[in-house]
Amino acid sequence: MLDKNGIAQRIAQELKDRYYVNLGIGIPTLVANFIPKGINVEFQSENGILGMGPFPWEGEEDADLINAGKQTITALPGASFFDSAMSFGMIRGQHVHMTVLGAMEVSQNGDIANWKIPGKMVKGMGGAMDLVASAENIIVAMMHTNKSGESKLLPECSLPLTGLGCVKKVVTELAVLEIKGGAFHLLERAPGVSVEHIKAATAGKLIVEGEIPEMKF
Repeated sequence: MLDKNGIAQRIAQELKDRYYVNLGIGIPTLVANFIPKGINVEFQSENGILGMGPFPWEGEEDADLINAGKQTITALPGASFFDSAMSFGMIRGQHVHMTVLGAMEVSQNGDIANWKIPGKMVKGMGGAMDLVASAENIIVAMMHTNKSGESKLLPECSLPLTGLGCVKKVVTELAVLEIKGGAFHLLERAPGVSVEHIKAATAGKLIVEGEIPEMKF
């Protein structure tokens, strides 16, 4: 199985040259540490930066440079800073080529729930609802099961929804799955993980066709 960095590293393989990419809170922020050689991408954070770099080394943090999750970041040469109105203008105007989000649940129809657990206090819905309403290429970075071992890839989401039918691909510690036709389609499995393991951990409809290759890094 992969750890969180492994999930981010696999998602980084989805990046293409000259992409503008929004990274959500949590595992998605780690993607900036694994940009493949030979391509240039611009990472956007909804709190107002375009040109976000990897996390700083310990002792080199700048408290004035943070991402949407309030983690310290670096800024690449040529980076720009702006207010939230400008940031969400980019998002709503569909100027972002790929969005990477975390999630608590994803359904086989591509619905996503990632902003609220009933009964628990939240600071607000954040920008995820704008992102899922505007983006055409949404990849979810998440753990396959919750702490109780229950699947987070479901026939239907049980938590309040962030968006409907918007997720295109999910990368977990176990697998890479594409969502189409009302089902999860297994594309790759994590090193050492069997197809049977993935089937057992997936509550939603799972399509397995042919020999499923292991992820390569």
